[in-house]
Amino acid sequence: MSALYTASATATGDGRNGHVRSSDGVLEFDLAVPKEMGGAGGALTNPEQLFAAGYAACFHSALKMVAGKQKITLTDTAITVDVGIGPLPSGGFGLTVTIEAELPGLDETTARGILDAAHQVCPYSNATRGNVEVALNLA
Repeated sequence: MSALYTASATATGDGRNGHVRSSDGVLEFDLAVPKEMGGAGGALTNPEQLFAAGYAACFHSALKMVAGKQKITLTDTAITVDVGIGPLPSGGFGLTVTIEAELPGLDETTARGILDAAHQVCPYSNATRGNVEVALNLA
């Protein structure tokens, strides 16, 4: 694959309680371990939120592209991505992902078809396939 664009970010400090910054400075955040994982939590983000936001935006674009190719007009759509983290039986930690699509005005068969097709073309879905459990739901 020849990359059309490459994003670059650097993490410094204390990992999940550190700091992240994109190479162009557009994205820059302090991080905190969530309370649920034994950290302070608070008004700081964490890697799972950043991954969820990126996946949601990318999947929404894939969904709109698929619908456009099928000449289906989408209105007032939304994609919510939940990213869970937890221990693996084999050691270490793993992720789970739930994608919930709001596709008002579409019948369930059409909505499910677009959702499944978007899951086949979304780069995040392709990167996680076979590695991360991903559930696709219609709202």
